[in-house]
Amino acid sequence: MIDKKQSSENRRILRIAIPSIISNITVPLLGLIDVTIVGHLGSPAYIGAIAVGGMLFNIIYWIFGFLRMGTSGMTSQAYGQHDLNEITRLLLRSVGVGLFIALCLLILQYPILKLAFTLIQTTPEVEQLATTYFYICIWGAPATLGLYGFAGWFIGMQNSRFPMYIAITQNIVNIVASLSFVYLLDMKVAGVATGTLIAQYAGFFMAILLYMRYYSALKKRIVWKEIIQKQAMYRFFQVNRDIFFRTLCLVAVTLFFTSAGAAQGEIVLAVNTLLMQLFTLFSYIMDGFAYAGEALTGRYIGAKNQTALRNTVHHLFYWGLGLSLIFTILYAIGGKEFLGLLTNDTSVINASDTYFYWALIIPLAGFSAFLWDGVFIGATATRQMLYSMLVASASFFGVYYAFHPLLGNHALWLAFLIYLSLRGVVQTFLGRQIMKKVIASQ
Repeated sequence: MIDKKQSSENRRILRIAIPSIISNITVPLLGLIDVTIVGHLGSPAYIGAIAVGGMLFNIIYWIFGFLRMGTSGMTSQAYGQHDLNEITRLLLRSVGVGLFIALCLLILQYPILKLAFTLIQTTPEVEQLATTYFYICIWGAPATLGLYGFAGWFIGMQNSRFPMYIAITQNIVNIVASLSFVYLLDMKVAGVATGTLIAQYAGFFMAILLYMRYYSALKKRIVWKEIIQKQAMYRFFQVNRDIFFRTLCLVAVTLFFTSAGAAQGEIVLAVNTLLMQLFTLFSYIMDGFAYAGEALTGRYIGAKNQTALRNTVHHLFYWGLGLSLIFTILYAIGGKEFLGLLTNDTSVINASDTYFYWALIIPLAGFSAFLWDGVFIGATATRQMLYSMLVASASFFGVYYAFHPLLGNHALWLAFLIYLSLRGVVQTFLGRQIMKKVIASQ
């Protein structure tokens, strides 16, 4: 009987985690496709323009990732409560707020671009091309931020297949459209930007069609005046505010990691960038299980099923620990060969030997932070998640500045690993209290 229950719980986790992992892996392909296309146009300025423009949009959209995460946690709780009215309201609130933020970005696009190029130093040619890219792609903000709301809502509804279908569709549309505009119409960077824009709207409209096809019964539950009900909107913004500030901390650490490496020279910057690809690859896997944690934690909290909740958390950490050990072994055996696939620069590959062991520690140091993030989002315990991020971020900067004069780039990696570990440690300390408190308050 126990084995059947465990098998059933594992299936529920994997049913959400596997499509989410596939979605995560396909997301960076949009940028990779753009770079690959312009990389054959004969000038490095085209690559630079796409890199700068892509980085700018990554930062902008990353900051507003709370639209997906907050929606996922609240929707999964409403799903567990079988509250179809609230489920419907949450989707409309999230997509509505996303579209409003997108409108603000469209209105402020000129000062945003000017601020960006005040902070980012490039050649005049790259700046001109990146400006063209930005002014086209910024019109994709309504589609992208609206899709964040749909993605979080689908996951909260225990359905990670739809976001996967949408991500795959976006990549196919992007490839076809960008190649057509660049090579048939000779639009170059403007063609790549237009292809990306079309792919973004293709994903957004696909999400709308999937909702209308499979969740059409919920349309009769729409009561517009209840969507902006004061208390519900306060909770919506309270949850998302904490996630927003937590994301700002995460962005600050990530950008500082890159800039601190760049300050130590091109070789160190290249080495850090390559080794971080090992972290990124691992994060795609762990994020998939974190999404499962969001969906199932919220569902069981909504259903007031404390036994199932604890069982899910335990199973998530079994998966996390097992996969971390597997990734550590794989990186130890084939990690350097993987770096060789990313670059043939022998000076960078040789320099990476000095820091490679730090990358080996990443999976075991970081997996609990990913999984607890998912559990905390599902529990809408976002304030505690923010506290853990503040402690970890402060430790990151403290350790770096304390040890950098003595250890150099090793201090940067030490600080990053302590930052990852502390997020998990603090959340582990808060986790049990939060689970009990949330269940008792239902």
